[in-house]
Amino acid sequence: MKAVALFLGLTAGSCAQTVVSSGPPATPALMPVVSIPQVSFQFERVGLPVPKFTIVVHEDGTGTYQAQVASVSGGGRAAVQPTASSPPVNRPIKISPPMTETIFKTAHALDHFNMECASKAKNIADTGKKTLSYKGVDGQGSCLYNYSENKSVTQLTETFQAIAFTMDEGRKLEFMHRFDRLGLYSEIDVLSHEVQEKRALEVGNIAPALRAIIADEDLMQKVRERAAKLLAQAEEPK
Repeated sequence: MKAVALFLGLTAGSCAQTVVSSGPPATPALMPVVSIPQVSFQFERVGLPVPKFTIVVHEDGTGTYQAQVASVSGGGRAAVQPTASSPPVNRPIKISPPMTETIFKTAHALDHFNMECASKAKNIADTGKKTLSYKGVDGQGSCLYNYSENKSVTQLTETFQAIAFTMDEGRKLEFMHRFDRLGLYSEIDVLSHEVQEKRALEVGNIAPALRAIIADEDLMQKVRERAAKLLAQAEEPK
């Protein structure tokens, strides 16, 4: 009997070892997720209709536009502008491949903005606090400035401000389409001029606002024609 008990004990131990060893292998530690490189531009200046905005562009051209709209008071046309209760603007954007390539080439050429951007000249007018930043697996950096004498920084600043102008025009067109239809023509005229002067870029990001105007048969024909022309220009191959 002792021999049988000993045999059964050894058999049970062997089975237990087999069960343990046949279990699933331990899950290896997860590798950290590598984020897509991004370039961002922040702007802030009190007293402007849009006193603060941030644009983020990823290496694949996707991104976001976030802004705060200043409150407006008073009569006349100001009465139809967004008030202090207007929520912050937060919209996705898509930047064209050539523009995205230019933005990232400039960021790499400027050592991911690990540099002194600000001019050392004195008595320069306040044009707003600006910050250019880069984040990626190959490094990160940022620089703060009001005015820069670096031509590449200036060109990149103008690019981001032109994108921001377009996004705010889209917001205005949507608002005026609902509440100030008579003012749409002059607003689209302003946008058309700025596009021609290259002070409004990446107009495809406000295509929904333009399409809504084009489809509205109750609007003046010349307003719809201007919107259609802008949309056609935005959809041309880059």
